[in-house]
Amino acid sequence: MPAKPMSGVRIVEVAQFTYVPAAGAVLADWGAEVIKVEHAVSGDAQRGFAYLGNVAAGGNFAPLMEHPNRGKRSIGLALENAEALAVLHDIVRHSDVFVTNFLPDARARLHIDVDDIRAINPDIIYVRGSALGVRGPEADKGGYDQATFWCRGGSAAGIVPSDVDGVLGMPGPAYGDSIGGMTIAGGIAAALYARQQTGEPSIVDVSLLAVGAWANGLAVDLSLLTGNAWQAPPLTTTGVPTNPLVGQYRTADSRFVCLSMLQPGRYWQDFCDHIDLPDLARDERFDTTEKLMANTAQAQPIIAKAIGERTLRHWIERFATLAGQWAAVQDSVEVGQDEQLRANGMIAELVDVDGVRREMVTAPVQFDETPATLRRAPQFAEHTDELLRELGRDDEAILALKLNGAVT
Repeated sequence: MPAKPMSGVRIVEVAQFTYVPAAGAVLADWGAEVIKVEHAVSGDAQRGFAYLGNVAAGGNFAPLMEHPNRGKRSIGLALENAEALAVLHDIVRHSDVFVTNFLPDARARLHIDVDDIRAINPDIIYVRGSALGVRGPEADKGGYDQATFWCRGGSAAGIVPSDVDGVLGMPGPAYGDSIGGMTIAGGIAAALYARQQTGEPSIVDVSLLAVGAWANGLAVDLSLLTGNAWQAPPLTTTGVPTNPLVGQYRTADSRFVCLSMLQPGRYWQDFCDHIDLPDLARDERFDTTEKLMANTAQAQPIIAKAIGERTLRHWIERFATLAGQWAAVQDSVEVGQDEQLRANGMIAELVDVDGVRREMVTAPVQFDETPATLRRAPQFAEHTDELLRELGRDDEAILALKLNGAVT
């Protein structure tokens, strides 16, 4: 398998914001050629607020645009203009995948629905990223990940501890959009394989609601079985009631370590050695797995006291040789510097439009042990002339399209 398995695949993207465009960024990481179609006047609507609080000082690097759009080429087309639509048709004729998150009425008005695109290229894979799916009474409605993926999909309710009054937001911007984009990229890869095997192009549908339900799927499955809603334990609870080696423990500097040892008997002695309480494993309350599980409520405060006496840095160093599973609770700055992510090439460099080297998180799938090579996101309509020339338009024709308002 080549390091860039999507090399030679051409994708045309008529989409904006992060959900759906993020799929194009993933596929570009994997080697696909992705042509981003933006409105000739307004461009991707996300450009309008991409520079609010997330632009590098003195530069033009905006993570809100770079994250879902890196590696693409941009063309500005006013698709309501017949001449611009003709340009889109020329791109579609030579593309493998058409992907959009436009709502049904917009797709119909702009003549970019399935039948319209398939009339130009019968072999193209048609991909719709929607908020709520393509059937049902709300199929024509839009949505964003905070409401649709996080809240309606059950994560917001499921993460709130039972002793907290309120609703918690997503852990970061475009959280559901990014997961949804990866899901769409996987669907496109499967559709390309199916077309190669059968000769038949697919219509691929992925909704934010479905991605949210899948991400929360085990909790939903349990609720379907029991009729009871999943709810996080009280905030004051260290971990689970039958295993003291699962849960979050506060350190001396008010940070946290997360223990995740699902086989407590296997790791108990080694863990006690690492917290400098070797005799604890031989305490008659905890000297068998059954006793340890039965007396978890007594073990937890002893562990909490021991961990609470030292800093997070101490435990990171001390637990380096711990046999069981654990992690430091990291913030986004620490994740960006995570040694393991960097060792595996999951934080990669790109050169921004100002020639400055930046770093970004790569797509999580890697091929042939080869880290992704990132390229910056395009400026608005940056590649319009280049793409038009590739389509056979000469300078006179390009100028005429611009004067007509068809392209930017």
